[in-house]
Amino acid sequence: MNELAELLEKIFSNRPYRIVLSKPADKAEERKRIVIAKKGDAYQLAQYTKTQVFHENLPFEALFARCHALLSSQFLQLHAFTDTKEYALLLSRKGRPCLQTHPAKNAPKDCTAHNRKKQYILEEGTSVAPLVDMGIFTAEGKVVNAMQDKYRQINRFLEMIDDTLKERPPKSLRIIDFGCGKSYLTFVLYYYLTKIRGIDAEILGLDLKEDVIQKCNDAAKKYGYEKLRFQLGDILYFNAPFPVDMVVSLHACDTATDYALYHAVCWKAKFIFSVPCCQHELNRQLRAEHLAIFNRYGIVQERFSALLTDAIRANLLTAHGYKTQLLEFVDFSHTPKNIMIRAMRAPMLPAALKEKAKKEVETAMEEFRVIPTLWRLLSPK
Repeated sequence: MNELAELLEKIFSNRPYRIVLSKPADKAEERKRIVIAKKGDAYQLAQYTKTQVFHENLPFEALFARCHALLSSQFLQLHAFTDTKEYALLLSRKGRPCLQTHPAKNAPKDCTAHNRKKQYILEEGTSVAPLVDMGIFTAEGKVVNAMQDKYRQINRFLEMIDDTLKERPPKSLRIIDFGCGKSYLTFVLYYYLTKIRGIDAEILGLDLKEDVIQKCNDAAKKYGYEKLRFQLGDILYFNAPFPVDMVVSLHACDTATDYALYHAVCWKAKFIFSVPCCQHELNRQLRAEHLAIFNRYGIVQERFSALLTDAIRANLLTAHGYKTQLLEFVDFSHTPKNIMIRAMRAPMLPAALKEKAKKEVETAMEEFRVIPTLWRLLSPK
């Protein structure tokens, strides 16, 4: 066993939970660094280029050989972290290894620790042009301190999509983003799908503001996002130019969310991600007889009406063949508009479950004397 292998053996005998390979031996090397994190019984490799990150999972038994090969040919530094120690394995240009060992008092804690550092889909150090232009990342890929909350919100959004796509991994996606606005999350979604997941994605954003649409199209061209474009139009009268796999609707106001969900159901879109906003419709209608307490206080009626609106929307999606969840999108302390409707089409959903969801909506409508727009849209004509 050569000296490099012996030093690596010493490190791996302590089962590190995090390893970072850096300083490419060749400046032309496409991969600039590799971050390896323990995930359960296996390890996940995140391989970073200037503009992309590629993920790969490996069992512990294969990790030693991979790291040895990478240090022998491509990288000059390896840092590893265990519960008690930090290791820095440095190679000279001639390949001579040197191992430095330090106490782990300043190292990130094990992934099982209460105060562990969260692993984000968009990690710091990655060059993501839209995030730089949004002022969330610096040019070096560091998160701007004042934008930490926005950074976490963006990653939360991607995590919700990532969890869904893992269940049914697609090779391609055709997406409509209703009420895209300035499209911060639209650009990030396109980057995530195409650069991180390697999916052949096409996204069309729709909005009513002509100046916003022009700026978004200019930005997409600037970033080289060839299959991301934006169009002026009204959700109600929109006709999709392609078969739609996913519908995204983030903060479409009041009944605009209902029209977005209606289109998604009619298109039999596989995935729906909607964050409703300004749920005024039922607040204007709500008149409870047996549960009049919900009408007694204005703030209670307003908040209850918003929750009732989204509960009905989720049930109606279930009634039309979707596996549906209501999830917390961002912490309530940042915004009360913090619910995401996440739905995945499930052709084999039991008929009894769909009928129960429909009956629950009918009961709520009768009790609170409301007729939601989505109910009217989806009702047989």
